[in-house]
Amino acid sequence: MPNQHHPSEAGDLILSMPFTVTSAETDMYGRAKLSALINLLIQSSIQSADRLGFGYRDFMPQKLFWVLSRISVEIAHPLRWTQTGVMETWPKDIDKLLYIRDFIARDSHEHVLARATSGWLTVDMETKRGKLIELEDPSMFFRLKDRHGLMHRPEKLGPVHGETVAEIKVSYFDLDINRHVTTTRYFDWMMDTFGHEFHRDKYPQAVSANFIKEIKPGETIRIVRNQTGANSYCFEGFNLCREITAFRGAITFTETK
Repeated sequence: MPNQHHPSEAGDLILSMPFTVTSAETDMYGRAKLSALINLLIQSSIQSADRLGFGYRDFMPQKLFWVLSRISVEIAHPLRWTQTGVMETWPKDIDKLLYIRDFIARDSHEHVLARATSGWLTVDMETKRGKLIELEDPSMFFRLKDRHGLMHRPEKLGPVHGETVAEIKVSYFDLDINRHVTTTRYFDWMMDTFGHEFHRDKYPQAVSANFIKEIKPGETIRIVRNQTGANSYCFEGFNLCREITAFRGAITFTETK
């Protein structure tokens, strides 16, 4: 059983992580890459889990690890190079096997830049199946269920039928400490299916992703894309090596002119 911490107040469950957007995190137009924003969400999640006693090292003796299953993000304003702010995150609820975690990103003047909600699984390293954490007191995971980054649950996406826009062979720098493709790369892959002139005039406004099956070193992913609206697209990544769907995504863009 993890070494559970027992915050005395609900506010103690909220982590506020300062951030500064670096040049390495920006695109050629000085805006934070979508994957950089996703990384801020993930890093704040890691810090929060560590602080509450449910981090990577806490889970190792139980042979468990966290896996992001679904995420939905709404972006009010693009983060920009050198911009500072705070990413807030908190455990919000439990939905069957999914641990719901929400986020709000604010700039240094307290203006909201982005809001997000996510669903995480705790996965057994040996069986690769999700399971609920055994706790003396699970209340920290739903004490803030009425505090919302987004009101809705992270979106569950359906199958995508469209044109093949990329085939990607997984390389060394796509991988993370769990030896599968790291979360941010999925967003890079989807964004890379558009040219730089497209990105010059548009920026993501709403994003969702479902991570269905892990992708391992050396595997090849076929990405299919379908336009579902004037500025909306859905994606599906199909693992050609194992002949299974690996992920699905959806991005709605807004004009930046």
